[in-house]
Amino acid sequence: MSYLYKPDNYKPLLNLQQTELGISRIKDFIQANLSAELRLRRVTAPLFLLQGTGLNDDLNGVEKAVNFPIKDMDNARAEVVHSLAKWKRVTLSDYNIQKGYGIYTDMNAIRADEELGNLHSLYVDQWDWERVMDDKERNIDFLKDIVRRIYDTLLRTEYLVCETFPDIKPVLPPEITFIHAENLYQRYPNLTPKQREYEITKEHKAVFIIGIGCALSNGEKHDGRAPDYDDWTSEGLKGLPGLNGDIILWNDVLQLPLEISSMGIRVDKETLLRQLKITGQENRLNMYFHKRLMDDTLPLSIGGGIGQSRLCMYFLRKAHIGEIQASIWSEDMRKECERLNIPLI
Repeated sequence: MSYLYKPDNYKPLLNLQQTELGISRIKDFIQANLSAELRLRRVTAPLFLLQGTGLNDDLNGVEKAVNFPIKDMDNARAEVVHSLAKWKRVTLSDYNIQKGYGIYTDMNAIRADEELGNLHSLYVDQWDWERVMDDKERNIDFLKDIVRRIYDTLLRTEYLVCETFPDIKPVLPPEITFIHAENLYQRYPNLTPKQREYEITKEHKAVFIIGIGCALSNGEKHDGRAPDYDDWTSEGLKGLPGLNGDIILWNDVLQLPLEISSMGIRVDKETLLRQLKITGQENRLNMYFHKRLMDDTLPLSIGGGIGQSRLCMYFLRKAHIGEIQASIWSEDMRKECERLNIPLI
């Protein structure tokens, strides 16, 4: 079921023409800055992949990819990407990218199982990036350094937006706050994971939650994460599991936390085997991606995705992702958004 948050007395700060200009400048600026900050080169990405290769992102393991038969290949089925978490790692190998360097790409996806609302659309656009790393960098300090570099890019982007549109005022704190999902649970043991995100992000405005996918001391996960790309079982902060996490910003317009990036150090052979066993998915070892990882033909890497429309929505102070991108919404949502002065594209 779709759900619409209804901000009080919402009035867009930018008209349609200014919004389109803002989107263009934000995307161009972030691509250039992220590329320079992390030493990434741009590559061309696929919109769909062959089923059964293990290259598509399985997200939480329950979302179904949009798929279709390929007439000219004996009706072999292709599926629209969810994200390119594993495809990028294969590309690092195929392009022979050296340590300390990486790739980024414009990822466009369809997620048909999304619950539509202010933050969720059927159409997903993000910068997918991946960087080759050394074994000695498989630690929490390296993860934090990369997160800070990405956050510095966001700070520079906010400055650009505020200089371009004086009605928009800066709100990002100078530094991002790190907290492990277990510490967050201990701080708010009676709240749900989403309620914990609300409280910590409202307090600090910009947060990186470490350890997404691992079981906490209550036996539950903070959130789901596929077992075959992020490392969520190796020791992270203060001996706690997890070398991955989410960047979350506080959205003043909606008074809600806004996840803008999922990222992490990727699995090595040992971690892959452990996490597949935990999730009961050892059968994936027969797939193309997993065979290459076990055969040592894929580099160690760190990577993630950064939501393009979500970031534009944040920086331009919009109440709905449909003010940034063209997608499909129910007639009821369109009518309600019109009543609330939220102009959907």
